[in-house]
Amino acid sequence: MKKHTLPLPDSGNGIFLSFILLLVWAPIPLGSNRPWAWAILEIGIFAVAIAWLWNYARGHATHTIITPAFKKAWPVSLLLLIWLLFGLLQWMPLPLAWVRLVAPQAAEVYSAAAIVAPGHAAAISMDPHASQAYWMRSVALALTFWLSLLLLTHHVRIKWLAYALIASGVFQAVYGTLGMFAHGEEYASGTFPNRNHFANYLALCVSLGIGMIISQLSGEAIPTRWIRKLRETIRLILSTKAVVRLCLVIMVIGVVLSRSRMGNTAMFASLLIAGLVALTLSRHATRSMILLIASLIIIDVFVVGTWFGIERVKQRIEETTLAKEDRPRVAEATLQMAKENLLTGTGAGSFYIVFPRYRNETIADLFEHAENEYLQITAETGLIGLTLLGGVLSISFGAALMAHYRRRDRLMRGISFAAIMGLTATLIHASVEFNLEIPANAMLVMVLLALCWIALGFENRREDRPS
Repeated sequence: MKKHTLPLPDSGNGIFLSFILLLVWAPIPLGSNRPWAWAILEIGIFAVAIAWLWNYARGHATHTIITPAFKKAWPVSLLLLIWLLFGLLQWMPLPLAWVRLVAPQAAEVYSAAAIVAPGHAAAISMDPHASQAYWMRSVALALTFWLSLLLLTHHVRIKWLAYALIASGVFQAVYGTLGMFAHGEEYASGTFPNRNHFANYLALCVSLGIGMIISQLSGEAIPTRWIRKLRETIRLILSTKAVVRLCLVIMVIGVVLSRSRMGNTAMFASLLIAGLVALTLSRHATRSMILLIASLIIIDVFVVGTWFGIERVKQRIEETTLAKEDRPRVAEATLQMAKENLLTGTGAGSFYIVFPRYRNETIADLFEHAENEYLQITAETGLIGLTLLGGVLSISFGAALMAHYRRRDRLMRGISFAAIMGLTATLIHASVEFNLEIPANAMLVMVLLALCWIALGFENRREDRPS
């Protein structure tokens, strides 16, 4: 039997391993959703980027190159650069006349509060300090995308990244489950303070696990003789495919025990959607792939879900009423906030400061986020920001779809499936949550966006040769 090992390439290992360690570390300190934890991530990402640039300038590292995937992803890189420029302009001091032209609401606030004298400089953002911090986070996330494209230069590196994140998801699921039973809590949340963000993180890791299993599927016929069946069964048990399948079961249990309504809905819906898309687009769909997707849906939804309490999640969904939920009223107020600051928004990261102006007496709690990514992005960055980020997502999603249709390389088809499922789950969950505000989740989304382009642009000389 051929042994499957994962030796790392012989150069640039330190930079690559440091990048993986940052991704695995990100969810541990409360999802890195604290200023000190996010500062650690920023410093780490900037350090990895500087180290890569240093190696590239010296030309000593074999794998420190501008990859084909990086070149092919130039439309997204361009949109990200424009996004960063726009974010910079939001918090930089500008002439008050300019601010009045593009952000009249902000100019009115400055004038009414007598913060800025006529003819002096002001910012488009109503909270420049929050926008500056948000901009630094945006730079770090953009670097995460670019580093993923530049560091994943080899099949082995892609597998190391995927398996590391799968292991991170398993740790979160086990830690959350044990903590739930040990402390008698009603739901699991892992190292995250919010169970919804925990569920979304696991859904992203699940998508990578399914992608890795798909990458190991073969197009060989199922053996009919009992001795060959026995041999294939033993081989399956001893293979990484069985281990990853067990990891998927553990992570699905974690998602179910989170009791997150939209977290569970998003994961199972994204699996179904991605499965249908993959089977529709793939020109190389095999019987084993069809059986895999069917088994994932049946086992995870009906067996694992039923045994570990999917009924309680279903009950929470059924008991949810608009009268009990603040989200619709918050969404309505956020929509009004967006309408009054339609072009440039109130400033990235300014929701907490600006939202009280639009909050009415029907909203009982104090909200730091809109709990709807689409509305909050529009309110904070206007149509400009929504268009730029929407372009990044839609173009990358298209690249993943194209890769799944074109590529013969099984690993590329696997990671394209992972990207399609993970991004779909995030887009569904974004309608009621703010997962992209959580650094650990946002970094993993940027990795998935990069995998879209790696799946499309990765060069394998032996691929596409006629058989």
